[in-house]
Amino acid sequence: MKSSIKTSSLSIVVPVFNSASSLTALYERLNTVLPSLVQTYELILVNDGSVDTSWKMITNLVHAHDWIRGINLMRNYGQHNALLCGIRAAKYETIVTIDDDLQNPPEEIHKLLKKLDDGYDVIYGTPLKEQHDLWRNLASQVTKLALQSTMGIDTARQVSAFRAFRTYLRNAFQDYQSPYVSIDVLLTWSTNRFSSVGVQHEERIHGASNYTFRKLVVHALNMITGFSVLPLRLASLIGFGFALFGALILVYVVCRYLIQGGIVPGFAFLASTIAIFSGVQLFALGIIGEYLARMYYRLMDRPSYVIKPPNIHESED
Repeated sequence: MKSSIKTSSLSIVVPVFNSASSLTALYERLNTVLPSLVQTYELILVNDGSVDTSWKMITNLVHAHDWIRGINLMRNYGQHNALLCGIRAAKYETIVTIDDDLQNPPEEIHKLLKKLDDGYDVIYGTPLKEQHDLWRNLASQVTKLALQSTMGIDTARQVSAFRAFRTYLRNAFQDYQSPYVSIDVLLTWSTNRFSSVGVQHEERIHGASNYTFRKLVVHALNMITGFSVLPLRLASLIGFGFALFGALILVYVVCRYLIQGGIVPGFAFLASTIAIFSGVQLFALGIIGEYLARMYYRLMDRPSYVIKPPNIHESED
């Protein structure tokens, strides 16, 4: 396998949240796969505020293996924030991100690297068949639709957490500071050479998914309002449409008055029309307010993540 892949060094970045039960299995499978793929490699485990013994497990792995590195965040910032932290810490020429639940098999990494050698900058491992429930799959589709509107590339519908990309792409967002992070959108700041490859998607054995339907929808809304002006344009189009509708109603009222010589009855119709216009105005103001709130957060200079210093005492509970 090593001879058919051009990549010579690899950084694996894994965001970890309450995954103590799967970390040993993840290490064992990566330890079997990576030596057959590349000459030099590292595993970066980013503990995203886990409340179980995940950090203790990471510490044990770091002490036992010099190719494993651990980063401990101050609290739970979210999967993409933890990924951003690990991506910035990566040392080697290619980065692969993979979840900690082993639903994306490490044995499929070679497919991403081989496709990357075809001249692409970012490769997504798209599940051939997702092993999620109905609501999770529905929420995933909502997220991918949001990504398509913000990324502006065809591959957006094939996006997954299992991705491989050139490390130098991070230069485009090296100074990015915001509590709202989407790695997939940030990667579009560097390149438009995206592609995908089909990979196996295994059933979840360890623990339960931390992504609920609500969290995925909120993530989708954050992407749309945080990295796109589409909602503002949509509000403008809706406003224009209803303004045109109001103008047509005015023309109708005036023409009927001139032809029939009387006032058009229909107070209920007029009141409902005013209510529609008021609702559209409030809708547009709400969208503008959302963007102002994000500008406010950016001006506060809130970081995407904060790394916990190693000398802080860790509870063993």
